[in-house]
Amino acid sequence: MATTLALPRTTRSEATAPRAHGALRNLGPNWYASVMGTAIIANAGATLPYQLPGQRVACQLVWALSAAALAVLLTARAGHWIHHRDQARAHLLDPSVAPFYGCLSMALLAVGGGTLIVGRDLIGLDAAVAVDAVLFSAGTAIGLLMAVAVPYLMVVRHQVEAAQATPVWLLPLVAPMVSAALGPLLVPHLPAGQAREAMLLFCHALFGVSLLATLLMLPLIFARLVFSGPLPLLLTPTLFLVLGPLGQSTTAVNQLADAAPGAIGAPYAEGLAAFAVMYGVPVMGFALLWLALAAAMLVRAARRVMGFSMTWWALTFPVGTCVTGAAGLARHTGLTAFAWLAAALFACLLTAWLLAAAHTLRALFTRRLPAR
Repeated sequence: MATTLALPRTTRSEATAPRAHGALRNLGPNWYASVMGTAIIANAGATLPYQLPGQRVACQLVWALSAAALAVLLTARAGHWIHHRDQARAHLLDPSVAPFYGCLSMALLAVGGGTLIVGRDLIGLDAAVAVDAVLFSAGTAIGLLMAVAVPYLMVVRHQVEAAQATPVWLLPLVAPMVSAALGPLLVPHLPAGQAREAMLLFCHALFGVSLLATLLMLPLIFARLVFSGPLPLLLTPTLFLVLGPLGQSTTAVNQLADAAPGAIGAPYAEGLAAFAVMYGVPVMGFALLWLALAAAMLVRAARRVMGFSMTWWALTFPVGTCVTGAAGLARHTGLTAFAWLAAALFACLLTAWLLAAAHTLRALFTRRLPAR
């Protein structure tokens, strides 16, 4: 009688596990940009000078979406480090990928800030403060680490040339500025006295860390454009990343000015209020100049059939920081022009987010998502 060899039966979960692990292999830190780009919709929309009926509810829903996306992505990235540690290390040694590790910090900070801005309507103020405190602490620690680690790797391990400079290099340097802009939200919830003043000045120090580091990097990026020509088509949206430190620093000085009266005495509180306008107005002017240049380059790339890539998310968060920066200037100057500017930039932000989100979802469902 013939005998048959019984093979072990493979369950569906066992069969899909390797495929799931394989799908995580190419999951890079650039995916955190989608969380940042979603969270800024809620944060900017809730702080606009003009509010439409139902606008805050919409912002709450978008914040909830960003929080859920952050939770899913943190879990997936943990799986990436567990199952594909070699690839994760390779990402750190890749000069085109390593700067995106700054996005982890900014994703945590953006969702944390949104929790206190609009999430408190859903989960309560006490819970919102606790969540934001945790995410702010983690995001700031990671941001400071990456602001040192990535430039260190660029110097001692990455083999880069001046012609390779792109706005992506700004990402780990902008993260402390996001902390400087969102940290003041926690100041009123700290005990009066030393704690509030220390937090305010700590955020101001973070402002300086990011600003001076950005000023070192921006000339390299502009020189690369002038002497080496336009970026490759798929990288063209990254030109909008330059708006990040500009808009976020303007937001930061306005937020610091808002928090100063309850945290630090005269004449520093008044000085911060004056500095918010004296710094914010010229920087916003330069941001608009760069926005026009980046938009012109984007139109050029689109005419040359620029395909979809995850770099499209660069069109969201940086523009959102300009929205919050313009809204802050509207508060401190009382000028309607800044209020209208914030509204116009928010319309651009919303359009960019819809395009990036729609193409990302379509690529996910069709399994044609670009590697980067």
